[in-house]
Amino acid sequence: MKRLLIILTATLMITNSRAAGINPPDGDNPLLLPFNTPFEVPPFGLIKPEHFLPAIEKGIEMQNIEIESIVSSNEAPDFENTVAALDYSGSLLRKVNSVFTNLNSSTTSKELQGIARQIAPLLSAHYDNINLNARLYERIKTVFDKRNSLNLSGEQLRLLTEKHKDFIRGGAALKGEQQERFRQINKELSLLTLKFGENVLAETNEYKLVIESLGDLAGLPPALVEQGAETAREAGLEGKWVYTLHNPSVMPFLQFADKRRLREQIYQAYVNRGNNDNKYDNKALIQQIVALRLEKAKLLGYESHASFILEENMAKNAGNVDKLLKQLWEPALLRAQKEEKELQAIITKEGKKFALEPWDWRYYAEKLRKEKYNLDDEALKPYFSLENVKNGIFNVAGKLYGITFTEKKDIPLYHPDALAYEVKESDGKSIGVLYMDFFPRESKRGGAWMNSFRKQYKENGKNITPVITIVCNFSKPTATQPALLTFDETSTLFHEFGHALHGLLSNSTYYSLTGTSVPRDFVELPSQIMENWASEPEVLKMYARHYLSGEVIPQELIDKMQNSRYFNQGFETVEYLAASFLDMGYHSLKEINFSEIPEFEKNTLSSVGLIPEITSRYRSTYFNHIFSGGYSSGYYSYIWAAILDADAFEAFKQHGLFDKNTASSFRKNILERGGTEDPMQLYRNFRGAEPNITPLLRRRGLLENQE
Repeated sequence: MKRLLIILTATLMITNSRAAGINPPDGDNPLLLPFNTPFEVPPFGLIKPEHFLPAIEKGIEMQNIEIESIVSSNEAPDFENTVAALDYSGSLLRKVNSVFTNLNSSTTSKELQGIARQIAPLLSAHYDNINLNARLYERIKTVFDKRNSLNLSGEQLRLLTEKHKDFIRGGAALKGEQQERFRQINKELSLLTLKFGENVLAETNEYKLVIESLGDLAGLPPALVEQGAETAREAGLEGKWVYTLHNPSVMPFLQFADKRRLREQIYQAYVNRGNNDNKYDNKALIQQIVALRLEKAKLLGYESHASFILEENMAKNAGNVDKLLKQLWEPALLRAQKEEKELQAIITKEGKKFALEPWDWRYYAEKLRKEKYNLDDEALKPYFSLENVKNGIFNVAGKLYGITFTEKKDIPLYHPDALAYEVKESDGKSIGVLYMDFFPRESKRGGAWMNSFRKQYKENGKNITPVITIVCNFSKPTATQPALLTFDETSTLFHEFGHALHGLLSNSTYYSLTGTSVPRDFVELPSQIMENWASEPEVLKMYARHYLSGEVIPQELIDKMQNSRYFNQGFETVEYLAASFLDMGYHSLKEINFSEIPEFEKNTLSSVGLIPEITSRYRSTYFNHIFSGGYSSGYYSYIWAAILDADAFEAFKQHGLFDKNTASSFRKNILERGGTEDPMQLYRNFRGAEPNITPLLRRRGLLENQE
């Protein structure tokens, strides 16, 4: 009833504001109208770039009216009229911004990027206005101070605690000039981080390795040659072959190309993105971002940006992160050094005189894998067509959670490459919508991710169902074969699908706590645990079928995959940990003590003993996770969550891969709960104990004497 009163009050204020000359919603703007589509997904075919800015501005205006209604209430502050009302406010803004951010990531344009630069400071100022609203904070604080006498549910208490904390961390306690500086920092960071990502995308798209001679294609599998020819045709270079810095192109090229000079050329282009002293150079942006983040943290009373971020994560502080990384670094580095010697031995055996370099690693690792295990990606790929992998994932989810996926042709798509599925419970009840978008394009940023067009939450007794999207960058089908995935790409799809399940199976009340709204080092648990099913022999036989014959993957190939499961784990763990150390290096600074980004990066990685044959998975100037995404002081999260997922998967191994009780417990205690409780408590509720690191070390072959 109190929520309804707030809505009515806000409606009256909107009416008054229109009388005072504020423009009503534009009837021609589809973003400002109810989405009259199946499942109320965005009507993508009607939305034009020029609709976004006025819709964002209207969303800000509407939330401001809702906030004013809360703070102007004559009722004493309580949970419903203040805390819950704040969480429900801004629904129009959330709706519009979720559409915009998703499209700007997956199908951007110069026009959308220009709009993003207009929107970013508007949103920064708007959210600062909320966090720094003294009257609103006072109402929240009043409720928080008497929380123990309010008989709140666990979820309500969690929301109240998080909202109160958000105000403190959002600068509510700052005064005068400090508050103004805080606002300015947030505005500047919103634009700098946006520009960083734009630069990486632009430089990735700009580079093309053009090959004109058949001899320069030596070593490349036929499918990769065909892919290069198609890319060339699309670029207007008929009769040539083109390879790009998108992962489905550059990584297999490095893995198979016999021509060392070409491997070096494309590798150097890849690792120097954002570091070419041109209009896309990111070095100055990094210096500004790091300095501003540190200044903001100090304004709030923290000694470093890492201290500010990690307070909210499971790790709690930089010391715990450092301890974890070093615990893994020593055995991983020892294994990587052993791998380096094996690769150098192959070079010497071939009569070559050069020392192994980073652009040689994947090439000679592929040779070593064939030599030791008689296994290569090209032998596996025919069994991992995208269609078979996708159906296999759906089958796994069905066996675990009793859910189904049905492609829907009547749901609007934001791009012709995208697919849309309705997700249902076993009894036919609709859970939500899942979009899947698999192939690279110049309008899409690199990597793979999950996001939501609409999160699950409950309002006035009604469950609002989620609309989730998975976006990847896999090799496209060619004229002669469907999209065939490497096993790494297969694992990536299982990973992102795990995130999607976290969003789809959410069953919480308050928007701020639902789905993937959890600490950064917990959010990867649902995604990473799904990767385990991808390689289980029982599951491989369910979905890995030859795309031509339909033959189930032979036991011989499964055995080779199992025997090679520790292969190259030193390299993979070291390159990942190096990037984690780099992230913490920048964000643990208590004072800015560097002037050159390459020098800081070199010193940071040298201090932990990174060998020269391996490059950090992300170098500073294209490290989107930490300088354009949400992983600053959080890239370690993948390995933290790997401890959780390795330990959690032990429960399935003990009771059965598709044991209903174990799956039900994981769904109810992890996937449905979002951020409604402390993540370690959620984990203990599922597992019965805190996680053990041993399963992860065993999985990666990093235990002493383990091969």
